[in-house]
Amino acid sequence: MSLQVDVRKLDLFNKISKEGSRQVADSLSQMTGIDAEIQVSKINLLAMDDVKTHLGDEKQVGIHVQLTESPNGYVLFLLPPADSKRLAQLMLPGDNAGAEGGFSDMERSAIQEIGNIMTSGYIDGWANVLDTTIDMGTPEFTYGPAHQIIQKMGGWPDEDIVFVLDSEITAGGEDIDLTVYTFPQLCDLVELVQQIDIETDIHEDTVASEGLTDG
Repeated sequence: MSLQVDVRKLDLFNKISKEGSRQVADSLSQMTGIDAEIQVSKINLLAMDDVKTHLGDEKQVGIHVQLTESPNGYVLFLLPPADSKRLAQLMLPGDNAGAEGGFSDMERSAIQEIGNIMTSGYIDGWANVLDTTIDMGTPEFTYGPAHQIIQKMGGWPDEDIVFVLDSEITAGGEDIDLTVYTFPQLCDLVELVQQIDIETDIHEDTVASEGLTDG
């Protein structure tokens, strides 16, 4: 099928990422009891080769999930290890078992649970804008160099373009860097976008959040 999209629908891709981020912030706030905001500094569509450079090969905490319905593909959250610990401590104040490097069992459990909430919220945001439902598998936690995280995800998808969202979570006085890589099946995503009536008021499904901004 054609991958062409009505130019008037291109802003949908920004709305998709922003709404996904808003849902993540709302979910974290409900989970931790602490107000969370996400500042979106940049939303990019990158070629796969550029994504490999963007990822780098430093140790990261990765949480990935497979989408089992259109647009299919994978979503990958990456956080620096220190920021992941700070996020876990919002749920586990006083637990320093993993303070010497690596993660305690409680920290891993907390990050896994946070990952469950973030992936669900992000995918719900996509579904809201695309006016559909998107089922997903079980989110998985990985800690290591970026290439190992990609291999655990199943290797590099056979697609040309990836959505990359650079953002910062602010919660409990902590600033936490978060990068979200979305690897959709492009044909499936374009088909969903083409089905959307451009006269429909998308704003009714995507309420702007004061904590969500562009840089």
